[in-house]
Amino acid sequence: MHIKKATLQDAEAIARVHVDSWKTTYKGIIPDEFLNNLSYTQRNDLWTQALAQQDHFVMVAENFEGQIVGFADGWKKETNTVPHSGDLTSIYILEAYQGEGIGKQLLQSLFKIFKQLGWQKVFVEVLEDNKTCDWYEYYGATLSKTVTIQIGGVLLKERIYEWNNIDDVLAR
Repeated sequence: MHIKKATLQDAEAIARVHVDSWKTTYKGIIPDEFLNNLSYTQRNDLWTQALAQQDHFVMVAENFEGQIVGFADGWKKETNTVPHSGDLTSIYILEAYQGEGIGKQLLQSLFKIFKQLGWQKVFVEVLEDNKTCDWYEYYGATLSKTVTIQIGGVLLKERIYEWNNIDDVLAR
């Protein structure tokens, strides 16, 4: 597996991973109607815009054939007012490639950037019913609060985790 910084040319492949991962990760959590209406084109537009931002950091995992099979991204959200902090906004890996350590590689590559930026704290928001909550906790994220959000007309619980020591993630 090869981890690299994403480029604008990767937007379409990232969009495909994003949509396909949502459909497998959130099946049974988010309504099928919402998941079925996810669009590669819409996500491609989102990723094209994100990749054009200087303060938006995206890493991708490529398989041995050069296909993008996962990604992670982070930046400082407008709602984040905590000094010297930022947000891990997503990590998605195609279902066929999960459990191979790709998530760890993506997480650590992004956290190296965060450390260079001088961030001392990183936040991540995770749906409570998402099985990756344990994964974030394993990598040292601690639960700071739970909020209620709405996706696809359904109220869902979302956990907000934080890391207070970037070096702990890098040392694993």
